[in-house]
Amino acid sequence: MKSRKTLAVFAPHESQRFILPMTLVFVCVMAGVIIEHLLNSPTVNLFLVVYGSLSILYALINNALVLKTNNYREKYGFINALMIGTILGLFTYGVPANAVEASHIFIILGIVTVAATSSRFHSYITMALTLAISLPDRIVQFNGYESLLELATPYIISIVIVETLLRIKATTRQHIHRLETINKVSRQIMLSLETDQTISLLNATMQEALEADTYFVGIVKDNMISLDLFYDDGEYFNGLQIPLEGTLSGWVIKNQRELFLPDLRDEVELEGISEIVIGGKERTSLSWIGVPLKASNVTGVISLGSYKPNAFDSGDMELLSNLAQHITLALDNTIRHSQVEEQARLDSMTGVYNHGYFLKKLAQQAQDSNNTQISLIMLDIDYFKQYNDTFGHLVGDRILKTLCTAIKH
Repeated sequence: MKSRKTLAVFAPHESQRFILPMTLVFVCVMAGVIIEHLLNSPTVNLFLVVYGSLSILYALINNALVLKTNNYREKYGFINALMIGTILGLFTYGVPANAVEASHIFIILGIVTVAATSSRFHSYITMALTLAISLPDRIVQFNGYESLLELATPYIISIVIVETLLRIKATTRQHIHRLETINKVSRQIMLSLETDQTISLLNATMQEALEADTYFVGIVKDNMISLDLFYDDGEYFNGLQIPLEGTLSGWVIKNQRELFLPDLRDEVELEGISEIVIGGKERTSLSWIGVPLKASNVTGVISLGSYKPNAFDSGDMELLSNLAQHITLALDNTIRHSQVEEQARLDSMTGVYNHGYFLKKLAQQAQDSNNTQISLIMLDIDYFKQYNDTFGHLVGDRILKTLCTAIKH
């Protein structure tokens, strides 16, 4: 299954946390270069002074735009990538000989800033544009291996930082998304009083939040695990049963412990396990996670599987554990509610429908009959009052229970 999840987007003030330190460093270093030039150079490099001042102004404006714009990436991401790439490329032509290291710092800060506020694509546009604009000047000054190393160093460092930053952002977004998923499902699922509706909500959550080829929710019934929800590679196999003994799911339920098996190609050293997970399509899972479900009215397991090894990580395990807690409470509530409703429909002594619910059920069947004939059997108990008067009401109650049992059979 391919996840259809939409990862959380950072708010403007959250994005600014990434770039504010880099903006301040850029402003301070650029201002230092300008001041050092004005104090120590006999002639003023007008290009450097004007260019540096405008660069500082643009950095501050861009930082303000990030803070005030909700969709900065869509509105300004591409333009900002072009602007910063142009600024960095042109700086090569006006940089003093003693400020080459500063230009390297600017290249790294600029490219990383674009990555922090926009995307990998935009950051590499900035990198390519910077290199393209500055390359003619670098070629003129080229004098062998040292020049090549000097040219490549800031870009190599930028690539390393950009890829690291983007991975951190992706991990952070994923964590936020998982928290949002837990929060959403906990609100929705606790409002459900029907087991089928609860399972349906869980299914939607699994589809949205997790990437798995197969998953199921199994509830213990009659020493078997009944799969009330079973998804396998695009198809549902709800209602199947698997053994409690000798299976990974049975081990999770019996030991009431989470089980994380990243690679089932390795031998599973668990006592009593004789059957590795088989999906609805008779394919063996190569990665598997199982979490127990346990409440007063619920004993079961929730599981993820993949046909690829090492498909899951600790974040998936944490999310599944949190989901299991909520689904356990929700299922327990639906069963309690169902039991209360059932008790309200039954006569407390005989265990059959009471008069009120019998009439309701009869009216419903008559309505659903579509003008076809329905039958109704009515029975009298002869001399019942004499039994009560002679042997007492306890015997009379026993007669009623026995008769109801006979009719059921």
